[in-house]
Amino acid sequence: MTVEEYNQSVETYSDGIYRFIVKNLRDGEYTHDIVQDTFEKLWINLANVNGDKVKSYLFTTAYHTMIDYLRRRKRIDHHEDVPDFKSADTGHYSDLQEILHHAIGKLPDVQRSVVLLRDYEGYSYEEIGEITGLTESQVKVYIYRARVFLKSYIGSMETVI
Repeated sequence: MTVEEYNQSVETYSDGIYRFIVKNLRDGEYTHDIVQDTFEKLWINLANVNGDKVKSYLFTTAYHTMIDYLRRRKRIDHHEDVPDFKSADTGHYSDLQEILHHAIGKLPDVQRSVVLLRDYEGYSYEEIGEITGLTESQVKVYIYRARVFLKSYIGSMETVI
């Protein structure tokens, strides 16, 4: 990878990586640090990274840097099952995006990451597996569980609208 390709990758992927990390951490200060560390690691490994695989490399590195940060802060959550929230908001509220962000924030870290990679960033199951170190089957299970939780948490569309 050349320096020009590196600069192009910074311009192209920095916003997407930032969005992915900030939606997981919900902390802008540490998000900046993680994004900066990600591009620093790319710079250090510039000769070893193929220009065609830079997007996957960046998201994988950002994900693992975020996990390391969470482990250091001892905030990683190892829940396999989604908490059972039977009650949905029964009042009428029109800001669906705010409700969705709140619901995504309640997901366990692994589920939140795979849903954001799939639904917000548009990665395939295979690519998500490469980024997170999960098998394709695990990715599908986590996404399914997250979507079931989000559906039950948000409730019916009539309640939201």
